[in-house]
Amino acid sequence: MTQQQDFSEPATAAPDVVVIDNVSKRFVLRKDNSLKERLVTFGRLGRRNREEFWALNEVTTTIQAGHTVALIGHNGSGKSTLLKVIGGIIDPTSGRISRRGRVAALLELGAGFHPDLTGRENVFLNASIMGLSRAVTESRFDAILEFSGIGDFIDTQVKFYSSGMYVRLAFAVAVHTDPDLLLVDEVLAVGDEAFQRKCLDKIRSFQEEGRTIILVTHALGQVVELCDRAILLNKGSIEYDGDPRVAVAQFRDILEDRRLAQVTVDSEETVREAVIHGATSQPEGRSADAELQQGDALLIRMDVEHYTGTDDWMCAIQIDNTLGQVVYGTTTKRLELRLGHFEGRRTVWFKLEDTHFGGGKYFVNVSLMDFAGRHFADLAQACSFNVADMPLAVGSSYATPSFFELEPTA
Repeated sequence: MTQQQDFSEPATAAPDVVVIDNVSKRFVLRKDNSLKERLVTFGRLGRRNREEFWALNEVTTTIQAGHTVALIGHNGSGKSTLLKVIGGIIDPTSGRISRRGRVAALLELGAGFHPDLTGRENVFLNASIMGLSRAVTESRFDAILEFSGIGDFIDTQVKFYSSGMYVRLAFAVAVHTDPDLLLVDEVLAVGDEAFQRKCLDKIRSFQEEGRTIILVTHALGQVVELCDRAILLNKGSIEYDGDPRVAVAQFRDILEDRRLAQVTVDSEETVREAVIHGATSQPEGRSADAELQQGDALLIRMDVEHYTGTDDWMCAIQIDNTLGQVVYGTTTKRLELRLGHFEGRRTVWFKLEDTHFGGGKYFVNVSLMDFAGRHFADLAQACSFNVADMPLAVGSSYATPSFFELEPTA
């Protein structure tokens, strides 16, 4: 059940804008593809051709006013379903959603647009649905048109619009209705780069005004940059709810587990020359779980094995940040090292002196290759390490900043 509800809270606390109470959503997937098949399998056999799919499983959480929350997860994890339930587009099978304030939802491309109406007519239609009077819509129409940037196409039927024009107009209408709660599902991935920047600037202005934003995106950089909270969904349940950086890191772990699980039988049966059994990383002189401090040396240990033996081999490491960006990489070949004959099991150490990574979590990928660059074995995200946050700066590298007063020019 989805309902509007008044909330009472202490004057000093941010009010609850969305309360999700034990929400589940079930879909029925049919295996018969035609009406004829459904008639033939009607009744007892028909039940055999249906399969229940629970997109959400007893999800419970609360979102307070003024927060920007990302819903992340792999395809089929339930994030878009949860956003539609929050927006009242679909009803939950069980549980309850409570909302307060005006909601503007950008959940699907062109949702709410009538294809046979012009852009102008759809502006007034959508604004009316969101509770704006015609007079108010007329007063904001020029701003909506300017923001959308579609110009003279405003008087063209929207069925002739490109996907980018759809999104521009839909986003322009939504952000000019003064929503208390803005729901966004991947629409920022459509449109040119300039319009995406305009949308992000508008979202930031909403944040400064204290509005609540819930967005679904696969752009993990936007999650860390824009959001103060992230909810990671996996198989319809909340896997993590909290710091966006931690959520993104755990999401990458899930994606890597899924990638490994999808390795084909053929690749599993392929005879391998070598294997990487594991890797560890830690600050020199401290425990493995200690945070790396500025100037520390980082030790990376690889446990490797070659079954047949070779003289043509090298080791490689690559360090990624939580956004998947490469921040450091090297090989024993770059270090001009010849490691000699390799057969059986060996341990290889890399020592990175005087490190200056920015604060946050980092993942170490390790590889065995020949000197031509062909890979014997790889182990993605073989290990990770954490760098202490630096209060004076952000980014993937760190230098101690200082300020010098500017001298007046003559």
